[in-house]
Amino acid sequence: MASSSSSRRTPNYRCTECGWTTIKWVGRCGECGEWGTVTEIGTDPTAGRTTATAVTEAQRAVPISDVDASAARFHPTGVSELDRVLGGGLIPGAVILMAGEPGIGKSTLVLDVAGQVASQTGEDGTRRKVLYITGEESAAQVRLRADRIGAVADTLFLTAETDLGRALGQIEVIDPDVVVVDSVQTLQSTEVEGTAGGVNQIREVSAALIKAAKTRGITTLLIGHVTKDGSIAGPRLLEHLVDVVCQFDGDRHSRLRMVRAVKNRYGSTDEVGCFDLSDAGIHSVEDPSGLFLTSGADPVEGTAITVTLEGRRPLLAEVQALVSQSEGGTPRRTVSGLETPRVNMLIAVLVRRMGLNLTRDDVYVSTVGGMKMAEPAADLSVAAAIASSKTETPIPSGAIAFGEIGLAGELRPVPGIQRRITEAARLGFDRAVVPATTEGLTAPDGFTLVQKTNVKDAVRTLFRDPRRAQRREARVVEEIAGPSHHDDARGYPPLSIIE
Repeated sequence: MASSSSSRRTPNYRCTECGWTTIKWVGRCGECGEWGTVTEIGTDPTAGRTTATAVTEAQRAVPISDVDASAARFHPTGVSELDRVLGGGLIPGAVILMAGEPGIGKSTLVLDVAGQVASQTGEDGTRRKVLYITGEESAAQVRLRADRIGAVADTLFLTAETDLGRALGQIEVIDPDVVVVDSVQTLQSTEVEGTAGGVNQIREVSAALIKAAKTRGITTLLIGHVTKDGSIAGPRLLEHLVDVVCQFDGDRHSRLRMVRAVKNRYGSTDEVGCFDLSDAGIHSVEDPSGLFLTSGADPVEGTAITVTLEGRRPLLAEVQALVSQSEGGTPRRTVSGLETPRVNMLIAVLVRRMGLNLTRDDVYVSTVGGMKMAEPAADLSVAAAIASSKTETPIPSGAIAFGEIGLAGELRPVPGIQRRITEAARLGFDRAVVPATTEGLTAPDGFTLVQKTNVKDAVRTLFRDPRRAQRREARVVEEIAGPSHHDDARGYPPLSIIE
């Protein structure tokens, strides 16, 4: 009886996500909380059933110094921004997962890469072959997109297939250098139960494709779907098995798309690739700062320029604010592209530490070009834009500001100050107000660098234009010579507003 009771208490079910075991089936894992991941594993999951097998001479382990590393070198894709994210290009045998929301441009980018690779010549002097497996569209639909973006090549092979077995057969027949699967959730194996896109199917499909990639030295690009919360659909095992996981981000109402590596076994995860998505396809944007700035002849109140870091890449961005008298009982706080709680905190700091009366005003804050900024370095530019709109004082052109603001009104240093300054100077800006830091900062030629410790001094310094003093000196000379009419409020308000 004791042995029978012990057998009944043996865990027979395990969660495929976290490995949690239970003696009976449940719909939701008791450890990680995922639904539909608990499956039967047998009566004794701890018993080892795999024994050692004989190893041939060709299979024996070799010293690491004898391994040929030349087979794992990068091959550029022809898309510079994607090469930046991947660390240099595609590596034979690597499996890359591209994930993003529907309609964000994943298929367009991958098809463009396929066309670029198929137009390249390999080391043997022949064209590189690419196999594009589509499970979501027909071959004719993919051909139309290829014509539109200019990705048609003689060695780019296309098949519309959802059966895993036939897809593997296509790989054996064509023997390509690169395989594209669009998408991994649409392939299905007849040897495994479950519908396409399910946990068991994705596990089987990914394992088979990864095995084919590693054994044949084929670079494999997998397109993956995401769930409502932005995570990659399917088991987390898929992210662990692949070599590179790239996340495709972007606003549907903006042409800018960003690709960043969440996981990269061959390079850094700090790089970000910027692309411009249009009707003619998707193109690399080497200098995306212009997409986040508005051009104007004269400075306008309520705007401030900052430098944000996307990974290790500095990007100039513009913050706009509008402060108007509230007509209702409760003032409105509307934010776009920034974190609402942080903007509300900055409004409170401006009220308390700078004496700006914003308690009865509606405040609208937004970024330009659909950019989303979450790093605290944008605090100073947001505060300056709000103060500029409230006092109707435009920030002089050529000035930038960045820095984190604390509740006490102090200005805190942020990472990458030197990189931000260098990028601003490269794009034609000549003055920056930044937090005081112990770093040895060097200002480029003709660039003025001002370090401040609190938001009050920083905003006041930002509003002052050194060129205005020269204008006033010239005006004094003119007034001595004779009467003249000037409008000092147009773009350059009296100093009493900001002092």
